[in-house]
Amino acid sequence: MNGIHDMGGMDGMGPVAPEENEPVFHEPWEGRVYGLTRALARWGRGRNWGSFRFALESLPPADYLRMSYYERWFTVYVKRLLGSGLVTEDELASGYADRTRPRPELLQASATGSLGSGLLDIEVEPGFEPNDDVRVRNLHPRGHTRLPRYTRGRRGTVIRDNGVYALQDTDEQGRRLGDTPQHVYTVRFAAQELWGERASARDSVCVEMWEEYLEPA
Repeated sequence: MNGIHDMGGMDGMGPVAPEENEPVFHEPWEGRVYGLTRALARWGRGRNWGSFRFALESLPPADYLRMSYYERWFTVYVKRLLGSGLVTEDELASGYADRTRPRPELLQASATGSLGSGLLDIEVEPGFEPNDDVRVRNLHPRGHTRLPRYTRGRRGTVIRDNGVYALQDTDEQGRRLGDTPQHVYTVRFAAQELWGERASARDSVCVEMWEEYLEPA
């Protein structure tokens, strides 16, 4: 989807200020949120929680910009717990379980046959080879996509074939579009192709792209 989360190439977002010796978590609560996401993973089985990235991208733009990284994570999981009835509003407010309610049950995972997100040992004929000139398709999907907005319609050159992966895009409800194994390529773009004359003629940007994002240039 097109949204505030796709910040690549945006102006006016403020300086990038790397923090020397930055800790993994800036506050103890951030570590607890991370632990919460790990603990809750099995409770999402069979409950059709959909894509986590899609849920993040669906946050209202003002909230997305206001929230810190782990605030967004926490907000998504609270919505999932409330929406699936695992937790009530009163339980959330009090921090205690309502002992009059039935104990939540773990469900069996849906039989989706998902290929996952890792490198696949599947033979698929590649549509492109290194040194091929390509153009990024001008796509505007309603769901989650891994296609950066700033590359759409731009020309680049394939420099590497990274193997076969299942497409991770979703529909507008956050459901995976079905496992579509295809090659993922590293495509190099001249900086001026992306940013115009204000970019250096010596610079380039490399982006990993699923095959269906590309067409011959």
